[in-house]
Amino acid sequence: MTNETTDAAASRLEEALGHRFADRALLLRALTHASWANEHPDRPPHNETMEFLGDGLLGFLVGELLLEAFPGAPEGVLTRLRAQLVSAPAFARKAAELGVGEALRLSPGEERAGGRKRQGLLSDAFEALVAAVYLDAGFPAAREVVRRVLGAEAAALRPEGALADDAKTALQQRLQAAGCRLPAYRVVRREGPSHRPRFTVEVSCEGEPPASGEGTSRKSAEQEAARSLLARLEERDGEGA
Repeated sequence: MTNETTDAAASRLEEALGHRFADRALLLRALTHASWANEHPDRPPHNETMEFLGDGLLGFLVGELLLEAFPGAPEGVLTRLRAQLVSAPAFARKAAELGVGEALRLSPGEERAGGRKRQGLLSDAFEALVAAVYLDAGFPAAREVVRRVLGAEAAALRPEGALADDAKTALQQRLQAAGCRLPAYRVVRREGPSHRPRFTVEVSCEGEPPASGEGTSRKSAEQEAARSLLARLEERDGEGA
């Protein structure tokens, strides 16, 4: 994409967020991947450290949303509900809805590799955007953006189903009921900066090809892998019905 195309996409993104940046350089930095910055001799700043700040802001602000929506829910349920919203897959889906991919500044190589649709890049940029809003206009503005883009999803969660959303437990129970051995998890890849690692985990069980999942922690990646394997098993059950 040309600079003009990504700049136009960045302007549309401001409208989707409901925030017009006073310092547009913050918006552009949030949308700048390290691959783009590394190809420019002046090495402009990219979004990795902003991801770190955005991750912390999102964890707090989503927690605040959930406490307001479900004031009587116990801590364990709230933690599981938050994990459904504060995750790389959830952030990537929301970023795609907002049009973040079209606004990213990527190197030609990353562009050819499909970076505009990659879950990791979209999730990271979403976190960086929340940080950019905070740096541009303060905490109230960041809170307002998070409420605008994630409020409906938070209100639609089901506290009564939160425990069932523990995919690892659900997979273990299913395999035990079938008389199978417990699933085995292993980390097959760890990448990203030390302050913001990304894990890929495979889960395997007897008679099944491995399934994989990604996350910003080993635990979250294990949950995604378990969820992927469960979905495959349930799809097969449906075909055999």
